Amino acid sequence: MYTDNTIEEEIKERIAVGNKAFSANKKIFQSKLITKNAKLKLYFSVIRPVVTYASETWILKETITNRLMVFERKILRKIFGPTHENGSWRIKTNQELDKIIKHKNIINFARVQRLGWYGHIERMQETRMVKATHAWKPISKRPMGRPKIR
Repeated sequence: MYTDNTIEEEIKERIAVGNKAFSANKKIFQSKLITKNAKLKLYFSVIRPVVTYASETWILKETITNRLMVFERKILRKIFGPTHENGSWRIKTNQELDKIIKHKNIINFARVQRLGWYGHIERMQETRMVKATHAWKPISKRPMGRPKIR
């Protein structure tokens, strides 16, 4: 199979693995005996780390951000279920879900991870390859205009 090695493909695979992790623990998430807070802690400690593995290097484009938020909201809606008001049932809105998790969504988590990685790089010795690559500046500029066809 031909791959472009894009971050979108990596994140799509990460989300698929997160769905597998959720499915593997589906009985726990569907159980009425386990509290919603316990289910939320399980999500934060088991499923989210699977999805955000290596998120320190991700470039969060709008499409990627939307895809990750859709994944997280899907899981949260399954954990918290619908809301009953005025004699009818409705799904929770995105704002209600955001309030429940206190704005600690998957995107903010990935950004915190990236910031932690940056601090790690800054504290590295100057001789380390990662630090040298991070500090590298190109010597010359590319020529102006469209590249010549060769």
